[in-house]
Amino acid sequence: MTSQNTRFGIWLMVLTTAIFAAQDGISRHLAEAYNVQMVVMIRYWFFAAFVIAMAARHAGGLRRAAATRQPLVQAFRGVLLVAEVNIMVLGFVYLGLVESHAVFACYPLLIAALSGPILGEKVGWRRWSAIGVGFAGMLIILQPDGGVFSAYSILPLAAALMFALYGLLTRYVARQDSAATSFFWTGTVGAVAATLVGMWTWEPMTLGDWGWMAVLCVTASAGHFTLIKAYEQAEASDVQPFAYLQLPFASLIGLYLFGETLRANVAIGAAIIVGAGLFTLWRTRRRAQAH
Repeated sequence: MTSQNTRFGIWLMVLTTAIFAAQDGISRHLAEAYNVQMVVMIRYWFFAAFVIAMAARHAGGLRRAAATRQPLVQAFRGVLLVAEVNIMVLGFVYLGLVESHAVFACYPLLIAALSGPILGEKVGWRRWSAIGVGFAGMLIILQPDGGVFSAYSILPLAAALMFALYGLLTRYVARQDSAATSFFWTGTVGAVAATLVGMWTWEPMTLGDWGWMAVLCVTASAGHFTLIKAYEQAEASDVQPFAYLQLPFASLIGLYLFGETLRANVAIGAAIIVGAGLFTLWRTRRRAQAH
């Protein structure tokens, strides 16, 4: 990769995080008025159409994109991501964007912690220390003695755990399947799973909210497209740290469009979590370079 490509990849990742933050804001708006499962279902319909269109454009078409020797794991990944999206959107409704994303930011630490038992990777004492510091930051956010802590705090934490498992399973299937195959299974199986749950919750929407739903569908596909392009332009280790920008972007939307507040403990805890996460990414990159 040239430095120019790396720089372009970083800017694409920044754009991706801004798009996903906007998507989260729209999801919160719609989920406050309509059933979460219905909103996610419609979003997945558009996402599946986008995935199928992308697969059809490449050599081998849909048959090649769907070919895998790990169908059960691929299908489980797709279902897991649907469940994670539903839970995270519920978190937006009950906790808000600021606090949900502050807790969700721990998912790279969960990936690092679980990479040993799931993928057999070695996690050294430095990364374990960073994981411990990150979870201390999460306790600062949650403040079990009062603060943000409530039963709803479990929602973004559960979503982070599910997304971490999804990420680890994506790395696992990548040992045999291409990224295009994993992307295809994520979209198609996800749409089926979202429909099986969401079709029972259908309710009429206003014309204006159908407009917002259309924007949500476009941002979902646009975000995945720019994410793919970011990884094409630069190494994952170069662009991944910038994925944390979704936290401040989504927080700004929560603060200025939804009237949320930013508590001092949330800001401090989120800064600790992000710092610990960036350190684990740096250590992972160092280990990869050493080998």
